Amino acid sequence: MGDYLAVLLPSIGVGLIFWFVMRSIMRADRGEREAEKTAREDAEQWYRQVREREGHSVTGAAGGDSGGTADSSRVQARNAAQEDEK
Repeated sequence: MGDYLAVLLPSIGVGLIFWFVMRSIMRADRGEREAEKTAREDAEQWYRQVREREGHSVTGAAGGDSGGTADSSRVQARNAAQEDEK
């Protein structure tokens, strides 16, 4: 019986270590997703408050219905900068 235990114990130990590591990774990922969701909601709320304070109508989330001019100009500027680097 002792021989069987001596053979199986290292595998069981490695399996437990693997399980604990994967569990901690999954928990950290879940926590990071929750923090990102909270940060995104805070940013959207801030954006709405700024837009309302400036007198602009806010109908969508964070730039969704703003006509896309600010977002598209940022994307165009970034693309132009990347083209210049090449």
